[in-house]
Amino acid sequence: MEEIINVNDRFYILASSSMADDRTRVLKHGETFGVFDRYGDIQPVGRGTQGLFHQGTRFLSRQEVFLNNDRPMLLSSMVKEDNALLAVDLTNTDSYRDGRIAIPRGSVHVFRSRFLWNGVSYERFRLSNYSLTAVKMTLSIRFEADFADIFEVRGKKRARKGTLLPNVLQKDLLVLSYEGLDEVIRETRIQFAPVPREVTASQATFDIELEPKGEAAVAVIVACDLSQDSRTFLPYDAAMAEAGLAFGMEPTQDCAIHTSNAQFNAWWNRSLLDVCMMVTETKDGPYPYAGVPWFSTPFGRDGIITALECLWIRPELARGVLAYLASMQATDVNAAQDAEPGKILHETRKGEMAALGEIPFGVYYGSVDSTPLFVMLVGAYYERTADLAFVQSLWANVEAALTWMDTFGDPDRDGFIEYVRKSPTGLDNQGWKDSQDSISHEDGSMAEGPIALCEVQGYVYDAKLQASKLADALGYTDRARQLRGQARSLREHFEEAFWCDDLSTYALALDGQKRPCRVKTSNAGHCLYTGIASDEHAKRLATTLMSDQMFSGWGIRTLADSERRYNPMSYHNGSVWPHDNAMIAVGLARYGLKAEVEKVMTGLFEVSLVLDFHRLPELFCGFVRRPGQGLTRYPVACNPQAWAAGSTFMALQACLGLSIVASERKVIFHHPILPKFVGEMQIKSLKVGEASIDLLLRRHDLDVGITVIRRAGQVEVVSVK
Repeated sequence: MEEIINVNDRFYILASSSMADDRTRVLKHGETFGVFDRYGDIQPVGRGTQGLFHQGTRFLSRQEVFLNNDRPMLLSSMVKEDNALLAVDLTNTDSYRDGRIAIPRGSVHVFRSRFLWNGVSYERFRLSNYSLTAVKMTLSIRFEADFADIFEVRGKKRARKGTLLPNVLQKDLLVLSYEGLDEVIRETRIQFAPVPREVTASQATFDIELEPKGEAAVAVIVACDLSQDSRTFLPYDAAMAEAGLAFGMEPTQDCAIHTSNAQFNAWWNRSLLDVCMMVTETKDGPYPYAGVPWFSTPFGRDGIITALECLWIRPELARGVLAYLASMQATDVNAAQDAEPGKILHETRKGEMAALGEIPFGVYYGSVDSTPLFVMLVGAYYERTADLAFVQSLWANVEAALTWMDTFGDPDRDGFIEYVRKSPTGLDNQGWKDSQDSISHEDGSMAEGPIALCEVQGYVYDAKLQASKLADALGYTDRARQLRGQARSLREHFEEAFWCDDLSTYALALDGQKRPCRVKTSNAGHCLYTGIASDEHAKRLATTLMSDQMFSGWGIRTLADSERRYNPMSYHNGSVWPHDNAMIAVGLARYGLKAEVEKVMTGLFEVSLVLDFHRLPELFCGFVRRPGQGLTRYPVACNPQAWAAGSTFMALQACLGLSIVASERKVIFHHPILPKFVGEMQIKSLKVGEASIDLLLRRHDLDVGITVIRRAGQVEVVSVK
């Protein structure tokens, strides 16, 4: 029976095996990622998530290692801190011959290491004999490649499939091939060193002889090739040197944070390294792919929000996101893609099903919020960097996005941006909560479109304010004045249409009949983030968000537990999302609600303490926090997920009230706080243009002291208290 947890969205949740019960290990580089069990194996469990994936296809669906035909014993398993290397320690079980133990367990240590580099998995087994006698054993590695599209792995059924081609067997090489219905030949090329005793279509077997204290090594290199892309293999050590250099350089681009709390430092470093791992170089610059395993591809909304989260420490990521999305901006009407001129990408996919149109996501624009978020990011990027030349190069894209908001985005001209699906196979809901059952009325009935989401109106409001600042900077004063007027009008209209006084929150949405969806959701918290909420309503909304109905103890739920559709195990109707909480925290800080900010920050930090590697997942279940117990995982959450990792940086920014105005060469702290678990914090190499500073922050009972300990270039630090 397939495992589907109370979410009906046909594309975004459907999966057949749980990741919560299977402590997997993840590696990613570029267009390639691997999901392995703790042994480093790929287990063919049902239609599970494990495998070696490249450009939307699973190139290896099974890889299991055996010593003398037995699975070895697991000693330890970890992904190194830099996310570059999976390291596993194994040992042999008792090996019998003629009814007697021939090789006692624990005699042979196997160190298994694996990394990904440029579409290739490099793996080495180093065997060491710690017994007092010589040892003879076999090392067998079994392989399968199903060449399943990522959407097949997620549960999508296909009427037809391509053809598995004859295997190629050589003395040190196994090639598994598949010709898809898209006429692309995909090959899994597996090379062995040394030459195995035997290679079959599914297994390589090595004879291992070890003297006491002797060692032997076996390398297995797996290349994921498409059609004519076969390449010459690098030796393991050469590839490791090349990959290690590149991975080692990544984090040094960011400013460094060190605090008096070692666990916070571990959380920060894990988040930083996870974002680095998710970033893929595109033709337009770095882009954070959304998440592993389901969303390892460019998403417009996810990329923008991740860039906003990382903006204060790594602004070049925002530049890459903006350049890529500008190059992909829609120019024509295409109903099959939900595309309209000026609209910003929702997602793009590679793989056989996308190429054939079996899924609509090859290049897909079914997102109502990516377009205003794009304009918001351009404005935020300019404030952070003062890079006016780049903004000028994007101005036509900004204007196209603004035009979309006023035309296609608002077809009935009521002043609110709304969506309704045009593609027959696209997404029914096109905000960030895009599962089928996420937009409902208080009686639990589903809202009928076109739907105007509350948070999207906030995004449009902020987009127009940001665009007005950009227009001023570029000398387009009349356009700037017009945009400010539009923003003011939208804010007034929004308050009248969306505020629910008896609920102390903004309605989730207006449906196609302009009826408000009167339910308490985290969406309303984004109205704090963008500043569209009035001061009076912001304070009342904050009380609602932090109430027991919405705050689980770990974080703010997507839906209050008092609502008809509340289900703490659902994707969008009661779960907790780290990025959602971080954005709300920034909104709370905007209105001076720092006690609430600290509560959100503390919840996220404490989540990191109970999870492997301090890694925040895409989401987790919204059950109330129980004393002495950990949180409940969501079974098929992406982990790592870019905007979940980035939530660490945005939540801290909310605590510090930190903004950077590069045109004025200022770093500004608005009513800064440090959470109770951090007494002291150092911020090193915070860059403002060509200048940089190091800061020391100390928490006092009612204050935070800020000291500049190094300053290079012209930059001013301002603390508003």
